[in-house]
Amino acid sequence: MAKVTIYTRQFCPYCSRAVALLKDKKVDFKEIDAGMDAALKEEMVQRSGGGKTFPQIFVGEKHIGGCDDMMALDRAGKLDPLLAGA
Repeated sequence: MAKVTIYTRQFCPYCSRAVALLKDKKVDFKEIDAGMDAALKEEMVQRSGGGKTFPQIFVGEKHIGGCDDMMALDRAGKLDPLLAGA
């Protein structure tokens, strides 16, 4: 199973949806609350190549985007193989 990291902020409905999908899929993930931490937010922006909105999601070192991007991958049947490390 690939390592998943998700940068979130409190009270973000997109973050909640993304976390819920990962939990539904029984994925182990690291959640980093970067909403009120300038250094963590800058880390997120740098790591994502400029993504400033929340959440920003990574599978391994691959940036897959935000909540809508992850949902689109799931609808297309591409998320599970990515999470499995395929």
